[in-house]
Amino acid sequence: MNHSTLAAEAATPALRHDWPRGEVASIYRTPLPSLVYRAQTVHRQFHPEDRVQTCQLLSIKTGGCPEDCGYCPQSAHYDAGVGREGLLDPQHVISVAREAAGRGVTRFCMGAAWRQAPEGREFQKVLEMVRGVSQLGLEVCCTLGMLNERQAEQLKDAGLSAYNHNLDTSPEFYGSIITTRIYDDRLKTLAAVRKAGITVCCGGILGMGEREEDRIGLLLQLASLDPHPESVPINMLVRVEGTPLAKMPALDPLEMVRAIATARILMPTSRVRLAAGRKQLSQEAVTLCFLAGANSIFVGEKLLTTPNPGRDEDEALLENLGMKPLEPHAV
Repeated sequence: MNHSTLAAEAATPALRHDWPRGEVASIYRTPLPSLVYRAQTVHRQFHPEDRVQTCQLLSIKTGGCPEDCGYCPQSAHYDAGVGREGLLDPQHVISVAREAAGRGVTRFCMGAAWRQAPEGREFQKVLEMVRGVSQLGLEVCCTLGMLNERQAEQLKDAGLSAYNHNLDTSPEFYGSIITTRIYDDRLKTLAAVRKAGITVCCGGILGMGEREEDRIGLLLQLASLDPHPESVPINMLVRVEGTPLAKMPALDPLEMVRAIATARILMPTSRVRLAAGRKQLSQEAVTLCFLAGANSIFVGEKLLTTPNPGRDEDEALLENLGMKPLEPHAV
């Protein structure tokens, strides 16, 4: 693919949900300078080139999850040193969100280690959290496991902006990572979220031992969703002792760049989030991810139970790059 072809395609990006697998593979395997150039060109047509959305993620119920996701230290199947903690008090969660809003965070995400969102008193507490955080003027996102349609409707009524439910990897590799649920379960939850009118946050994890074909398959699945997920988190595996994937070889950071660039081209209007694993990347690698079309990051020193760069590091990096957090009114 020559430079003029790339320029012509980037000049008129269209929202598509019918990408053939061969075309996705061809984009993914484009020489990296050309791939990043095309992705950056698309990015500038739909997003401010110097703005990054800052999101904060809080674990509102930690550990003891019955799922056996091979990457997750919160699984009850593994001894990864994560203690079990019950659901946090809603007023505490709202106060953490208020503090985050004061630092310029525009999206506040709450994660609970459940296989499926429960009914009853616990779910009512989550609804109280959503209402309180929404009233602060923040985007509110939850990840609570599988949802049914009624629960999705209740979350929407409480003010939920987005629901995170990642596909994790390709359908073909999925069974190698998780055996306690099937791929279709994830798609059903996404459908319930869409039906309720909640935006979708959905991405995956790289570095779990998958092949390049699986990375292409994941991106194809995401780009086939109609509409595209409004937020696409691309995670790098955080290798945690005690989990089955603890000894996986480190992922080449350029694979993150390649996946982010491909996601940007396939899903031009989505926010592409450089999510878990960012602490393992150099400033240069993070900069390449921004060039490739990432325009959202998690801030705060912890993502659920895994480490994340500190506030000072993030502020210094964005300042060095001449980039700024997305302003609340631009949400």
